[in-house]
Amino acid sequence: MNQKREKRNPLSPEEIARYSRQIILPNVGLKSQEILSHAKILVIGMGGLGSPVALYLGAAGIGTLGLADFDRIEEHNLQRQILHKTSRVGSSKTESAIAEIKDLNPAVTLQNHSEGVTIDNAHSLFMNYDLVVDGSDNFPTRYLVNDAAFFTKKPLVYGSIFQFEGQVSIFDTSEGGPCYRCLFPKMPAPGVVPNCEESGVFGALCGIVGSIQAMEAIKYLLGLGEAMKGRLLVTEALSMNFRTLNLKRDPNCPLCGDNPTILNLKAQNYEFQCNVPNAEDAAGSNVATHPLEITVEEAHSILNSEVDCLLIDVREPYEVEICSIKGSINIPLGQIPDRYESLPTNHPIFIHCHHGSRSLQATQFLRSKGFKFASNIGGGINAWAHKIDPSIRFY
Repeated sequence: MNQKREKRNPLSPEEIARYSRQIILPNVGLKSQEILSHAKILVIGMGGLGSPVALYLGAAGIGTLGLADFDRIEEHNLQRQILHKTSRVGSSKTESAIAEIKDLNPAVTLQNHSEGVTIDNAHSLFMNYDLVVDGSDNFPTRYLVNDAAFFTKKPLVYGSIFQFEGQVSIFDTSEGGPCYRCLFPKMPAPGVVPNCEESGVFGALCGIVGSIQAMEAIKYLLGLGEAMKGRLLVTEALSMNFRTLNLKRDPNCPLCGDNPTILNLKAQNYEFQCNVPNAEDAAGSNVATHPLEITVEEAHSILNSEVDCLLIDVREPYEVEICSIKGSINIPLGQIPDRYESLPTNHPIFIHCHHGSRSLQATQFLRSKGFKFASNIGGGINAWAHKIDPSIRFY
């Protein structure tokens, strides 16, 4: 990594002892450990990937770690987010991470960015660090992080998980390499790619992918071996196959291509576009303006009114066994194409799933088949449990 650095202070005897097993590695030594002790790394997301990333970077003696996440700990996080503990459920994820890393290595300087990464702070936040590690779990943040890294010329260690598959790469456009948008130019529409809340995630795989991200960050800082620049590592947990794909900069990339169309960080580049719900339309009085999506409050009000309507749950049967909304009919998403013809077309159909992604797919499918009164319930049964019926079991 070619970057000007402040004058390094020699390592203390205590630091040499702590990092001795790392220092004695070939091509590491004291000088490399000193580089790490002055490095500043921003870790985005204190979840399944951010947990092993932050722990291993902290243990390795990175001088400053910035921890960015606006979220709070929920019980279902603990299956894979090893930074956190049962006793901290409800607490800030960044505060929990700071407590854990401080206990592991008190010498690390930790910066709490509990507001997360936003349009407003991304540029200035990234400028304070040498390298960024992305452990985010949603597309708007992932695209924002990629674009901010490009505009600030910061190397980005990318990682992602989908069910049993993981990916890792380093995007470093300052050296002519590709960016994330070279692979995926546009953010997918909501519901097209389910997140871990909808599709599940193999917890131990987070440890593997996050550890590789931490390793790649250290390799990059020290110039060790062959970094994952211009390559994408794909691992599949069930077969334990690892394969590497070569990546090239796309000259048509909207961000780093020859004629870019994304020239700065604008909110519209990172927002899903959905119809704005309207409670009156949700009652079915106006076909042309019937909303694609309504809130749980609106759905609850209409379902309790005299409006003749249908509530469909597109989750899998094993999910329905955990909890359900009274009066709903279970038609799993995969069965909608075979069963939609039996559904009524002349009155409202409200569709829900766990968090709203699968039900949005079902709603869009029904709309394409002429069901103009079909609406997705935003937030799914999870939002219903939070805002309407707290007796419903969370999962």
